[in-house]
Amino acid sequence: MTRPLILHPDRLFPADQVSRDIARNLYQSVKDLPIISPHGHTDPSWFAENQPFGNPANLLIRPDHYVFRMLYSQGVPLESLGIRTQDGTPVEQDPRKIWQLLADNYHLFRGTPSRTWLDTVFHDVFGLDVQLNSETAELYYERIDSALKTPEFLPRALFERFNIEVIATTESPLDDLRHHQKILDSGWTGRVITAFRPDPVLDPDFEGFTDNLAQLAEITGEDTSTWSGYLAALRNRREFFKQMGATSTDHGHPTATTANLSAAEAEALFLRVCREVSAGNCSAADAELFRGQMLTEMARMSIEDGLVMQIHPGSFRNHNKVVFERFGRDKGCDIPSQTDYVHALQPLLEAVGNEPNLSIILFTLDETSYSRELAPLAGHYPALKLGPSWWFHDSPEGMRRFREQVTETAGFYNTVGFNDDTRAFLSIPARHDVARRMDCVWLAQLVSDHRLQEDEAFELAADLAYNLAKKAYKL
Repeated sequence: MTRPLILHPDRLFPADQVSRDIARNLYQSVKDLPIISPHGHTDPSWFAENQPFGNPANLLIRPDHYVFRMLYSQGVPLESLGIRTQDGTPVEQDPRKIWQLLADNYHLFRGTPSRTWLDTVFHDVFGLDVQLNSETAELYYERIDSALKTPEFLPRALFERFNIEVIATTESPLDDLRHHQKILDSGWTGRVITAFRPDPVLDPDFEGFTDNLAQLAEITGEDTSTWSGYLAALRNRREFFKQMGATSTDHGHPTATTANLSAAEAEALFLRVCREVSAGNCSAADAELFRGQMLTEMARMSIEDGLVMQIHPGSFRNHNKVVFERFGRDKGCDIPSQTDYVHALQPLLEAVGNEPNLSIILFTLDETSYSRELAPLAGHYPALKLGPSWWFHDSPEGMRRFREQVTETAGFYNTVGFNDDTRAFLSIPARHDVARRMDCVWLAQLVSDHRLQEDEAFELAADLAYNLAKKAYKL
């Protein structure tokens, strides 16, 4: 059965006429603002090389763990989606078969944010006017594949079409940033910057930690077998990332635990962790304490160099060990976990939380912490701001819950607008559109309840869509 693909102009807006009219007007004032994308995982080589994306499966399925985790949950093997294995065993290579699998199972996405994003991409970017299903799969594939071969669908052209003012990618300290250098050398005016993600050399549980430290030493010329040399190497790489346009760091630790050890204690811990990792027996306690100490060290370095610090804790990463061992990380098997912030962040905040030159953006996958912990912390400490609803909660309902639970304690100006945090490049406008609609819905409710003047709501709508992110990330 073929159904029309329709994006209703009032989608996500309130059912009642008064609030809907206000939301409409607010949305009209911000819908065309440039996109600030201050944190994400798009591939900088796309913009450096500016080559065609290849085919619909490579663009819209293989990079997007939101898509293949749903399919996997319903018994679709990752091999059949062309996801590469760690050992190089064969997987499906025919992009048309991969696309047909998505089309056959597209009903699984009903009611999900992924459905909203994908339908918007299909309708607005590729001009499709029927829904994706088994019968329309070939039409979709041909339309998208043909479009991707045209100059209008090259990465830089889409960047400009999407009205992206700046986009940040995320790289390891071990990355040479050659793609960012090529972008800078190209003369193209699109702004693509990097963000410093030091997890591979800060987390003893990260695969290859010892080898990563050796590579860090080779890159920087510092002796990373010593505590002082290790810290100097990190400062070296932070400075290099700043020179390449970075304005932020990002930390994906499993918890928000921090520590504030003396210099001697920190050095002893570092040496012990290095010995334990090399011997293959690093204790969970030592690994957690070291990660916690390094968050405080990173905060101190942020005071020195001005990089905004992002902390993304609370994900039990690679929960499915079978998938992790066969396919590697970032394959849709990360799961939210309960996260403490009040006690966990206290050592860091005691050390540097009142520093005027420090800016820390906190994220959570534990929504129970919004009103109990995060909003009160950000509503007090000058160094803290709250990142938007993230990952599993990047949804209309998640955005509504965030505003409901955070605003009354932290206000709007201790939050930082929206970031899309995605690998799925073509979904970026759709994600920002959802965020702008939902913020306008929340503001419309405040206006209709007579808790906010309408002119204030228009100012806030622009701040939430554009200004706050630009200011918070120093863009």
